Amino acid sequence: MANTAFQKIYTKITAITKATCTLKAKGVGNDELAMVDGELAQVVKIVGDEVTLQVFGGTEGIRTNAEVVFLGKAPTLKVSEQLAGRFFNAFGLPIDGGPEVEGVEVEIGGPSVNPVRRKQPSELIATGIAGIDLNNTLVSGQKIPFFADPDQPFNQVMATVALRAKADKIILGAMGMTNDDFLFFKNVFSNAGALDRIVSFVNTTENPPVERLLIPDMALTAAEYFAVEKNEKVLVLLTDLTSYADALAIVSNRMDQIPSKDSMPGSLYSDLAKIYEKAVQFPSGGSITIIAVTTLSGGDITHAVPDNTGYITEGQLFLRRDSEIGKVVVDPFRSLSRLKQLVAGKKTREDHPQVMNAAVRLYADAANAKTKMENGFDLTNYDERTLAFAKEYANDILAIDVNLNTDEMLDTTWHLFAEHFKPEEVNIKRELVEKYWSK
Repeated sequence: MANTAFQKIYTKITAITKATCTLKAKGVGNDELAMVDGELAQVVKIVGDEVTLQVFGGTEGIRTNAEVVFLGKAPTLKVSEQLAGRFFNAFGLPIDGGPEVEGVEVEIGGPSVNPVRRKQPSELIATGIAGIDLNNTLVSGQKIPFFADPDQPFNQVMATVALRAKADKIILGAMGMTNDDFLFFKNVFSNAGALDRIVSFVNTTENPPVERLLIPDMALTAAEYFAVEKNEKVLVLLTDLTSYADALAIVSNRMDQIPSKDSMPGSLYSDLAKIYEKAVQFPSGGSITIIAVTTLSGGDITHAVPDNTGYITEGQLFLRRDSEIGKVVVDPFRSLSRLKQLVAGKKTREDHPQVMNAAVRLYADAANAKTKMENGFDLTNYDERTLAFAKEYANDILAIDVNLNTDEMLDTTWHLFAEHFKPEEVNIKRELVEKYWSK
């Protein structure tokens, strides 16, 4: 910590709530860190010379004459190549038993990139998960949420993306993660030998929830270092933004602020936007792409967190359990990447847009056939073929355990078309059918 010889020490706290304490102090900055009775705290409000501090570990046991020492700086992270392959806590301190990182100390939570320095995204980010790369292709510099029910294996999907994604660096920001999940990530990354390009910031359920609020800023500060200084393609994986929002609600409730929809703070939109708007494609080639898990309670997409998220992001990815094949799939009907047309057929093979559209259309025909069957209507021969196609398509393409490159995904889908349909039923341009159907 900073040198305390010249720091002002205060010993008169005027008010204490469950999460905060207030005192009179001069020359203090917003977001500045302080120690209150040995507990780390941060300035959250300044009115005149009245300063309110949020105590990360909670205020239990803090007396009105407790010693308050201001550290003269906001939370920082030391950035350098040494971040790669390491695990850190919400304060940017190593939790993997390794040495401290040496590097340049940077304040976290700076402003997002000036629009003048942004470039239209046009680079493909392949995740290796066919349900994403084929139907909802991601573009570098994109921001997209992963909507999932709490019982779905979203952390396994994130770990899979971290291992397979074609990016120079992967930054994982984990909030409210169980210890089991933390160990799962650690083991998966170590065993795959992929640690050299992954940086992880972790807050587990054993840490104070308020510390989660620092995780996205830590992750994005590391991402900005690699994207700006090193011109690298960086993929930021955040899980889970619902537990981040819950921590926001805890703090605002303890500060007696009037809650908004679903007991969330009124600032929720700007709090989320501050994170997502860090996604950017730089003209120099560096980029930051953000995929963030948002867990839904009871599948409720109208809850304040997913609802606000939808206004900020460029699409969404939806997980769903497919009872037909007993696997979790990326739902083609509810998932959407709003930027996919910038790369599909341009950075991928020419047949990509048509194959993607034809497959989803046939999958929709199968859904209609299923409804007919459930309501006791007779099925046509075409209906039966679409149902057979849909089952194989879900298993071979949409399931989250499918690992193919984009060309293999397209070839697999052409193969399924040929197995179940005549060329004219698939409704794809004749020159593409002639080129790829026989394969």
